[in-house]
Amino acid sequence: MEFYFPTEFGEQMAFTGAALTAFIGLVVMFAPGLILRFLGLVPLEGRNEGFGALRGGGGVLLGLGLSALLLAQPMVYLALGAALGLGCFGRILSILSDHGASWRNVLLLVVFLLLAALPLAYVFGLA
Repeated sequence: MEFYFPTEFGEQMAFTGAALTAFIGLVVMFAPGLILRFLGLVPLEGRNEGFGALRGGGGVLLGLGLSALLLAQPMVYLALGAALGLGCFGRILSILSDHGASWRNVLLLVVFLLLAALPLAYVFGLA
């Protein structure tokens, strides 16, 4: 089995979005302390459930990204873009409802909007 890298530009964008999503998921899964510090969060003393929750979310990102990379099908790219897009919607709700308009939240919103846009642009023929 050989590694597939797309030849057309639109699919290369979707592939890049999937690869970046998988990389972010890998970092979140294996370095949750680093991510918590970046987000300005601190786990309670003696309570490590936050690490488990963060690793689980990282596993979802890693799994979606790797699935899109390995299968390279438009419907898988659609699932990746839809999941990331709904995550962005949740972040927007947080910014508006929870008064969470911090620079970190806005930065992550922009990053995940771009990651969602890459596969969705390919699926809907915009790139």
